Amino acid sequence: MESHFAVLRGIGLHYLSAGEKGTRPLMVFLHGFPEYSGAWAGQMAAFSPNYFTVALDLRGFNLSDKPKKVSDYRIDALMGDVSGLIEHLGYSDCVLVAHDWGGAIAWAFATHFKSMVRRLVIINAPHAVPFARALAQDPAQQAASQYMLALRRPDAAERLLAQDCVRLQAMFKHPVSGKSGLSETEMATYVAIWQQPGAMDAMLNYYRATPLLPPVPGAPDPSGLKLEAAKFRVEMPTLVIWGMQDTALLPVLLEGLQECVADLRVVQAPSASHWVVHEAPELVTGAIRDFLGD
Repeated sequence: MESHFAVLRGIGLHYLSAGEKGTRPLMVFLHGFPEYSGAWAGQMAAFSPNYFTVALDLRGFNLSDKPKKVSDYRIDALMGDVSGLIEHLGYSDCVLVAHDWGGAIAWAFATHFKSMVRRLVIINAPHAVPFARALAQDPAQQAASQYMLALRRPDAAERLLAQDCVRLQAMFKHPVSGKSGLSETEMATYVAIWQQPGAMDAMLNYYRATPLLPPVPGAPDPSGLKLEAAKFRVEMPTLVIWGMQDTALLPVLLEGLQECVADLRVVQAPSASHWVVHEAPELVTGAIRDFLGD
């Protein structure tokens, strides 16, 4: 893989690439919290013979710029990074593959930049409409999402960085087996990335900027945020891969998804958690390959 840095619309963004640029169609990968571009190394290796594969460090993460204002992490700015990257690479469209926060960006991007996404692959990341509905009506998802409120606290970065990031390291443990999908070497790399000056607060700004939150006593009920499926409809062929043991994003978030996606395929990973990319990489790669018809 090759490492690159580009200033796009005033923001410095780092990304990795593999494969032949220009002669192959573009495949863009977007990671989530608290990961970075290297999370996609296995998929980039698998698809680079047929695609020009690019994995972005989202703004605030790893080597990309880390704006200090919470408003710099709202969805319009994040979508602008993706469109700017595609244009910078000399392409007009891509296959877009995304997980977690990257998936949230990808859902929105596929809605607002339809012509720039040929096919969409989402991994354990809820579409805004089912997510808003579950946050308003489903007690289990409301309880599972309380961590979002903790990550908005002023002292959240300090707490997550304490004791060599022990809380973040624990996040990667499977809820049943207790094993991490990351090797010791990979985890050491993650810890070093998290400990970069200003990085943790920047990463947490994604949670501070989002309007989609679970209910909290004394705060407005999120049921007041009503999203119409027709206004957030995704038209291109879409694959959703879901680790069914995810304890933060529950399977209820798959319900009603067909209302929002014109051409939907869902692949469930029954024994995998939120970190299905690390725990079941062959399943993820195989499902994407089948979806693309390669």
